[in-house]
Amino acid sequence: SLAVLQALEDGLKKADADPSVKAVMICGEDGKFSAGADIRGFSSPKRLGGALGPIVSLIESSEKPVVAAIEGVALGGGLEVALGCHYRIAHVKARMGLPEVTIGLLPGAEGTQRLPRLIGVPAALDMITTGKHIPATEALKLGLVDEIVEENTIEAAIRLANKV
Repeated sequence: SLAVLQALEDGLKKADADPSVKAVMICGEDGKFSAGADIRGFSSPKRLGGALGPIVSLIESSEKPVVAAIEGVALGGGLEVALGCHYRIAHVKARMGLPEVTIGLLPGAEGTQRLPRLIGVPAALDMITTGKHIPATEALKLGLVDEIVEENTIEAAIRLANKV
């Protein structure tokens, strides 16, 4: 939603400007990272701001380490947000993917560029063109996530952020 995008942008800018902040952790709520954009919003007129691509670029360009704590699902734009992060930790039951292709859309926030850089072209093409969701264990093998945990993902992400 626009509110989430604005909160991400505001939070990142505030964290980057605050010298007492050493790292940033992005997580979802209630055991879910992000299922991506609400496709019903695609047919509404464009509003100023609210584009995911520039926000993912803002995450990626942060001078402070940004860690994604992935629980539940990171799909579509949600996965693209995680791809912009410098580190990704996922709960063992998490699933990731770019399912928008199944309704005729391509990932629109540069996921088609970031994913191949991270996991290689063959694996990325498979995910991008099929829209399949992969489990956290496969994401770890591919290099999509840095670590999987069975415990509290947020606490694990904070520990990693403190390390880096």
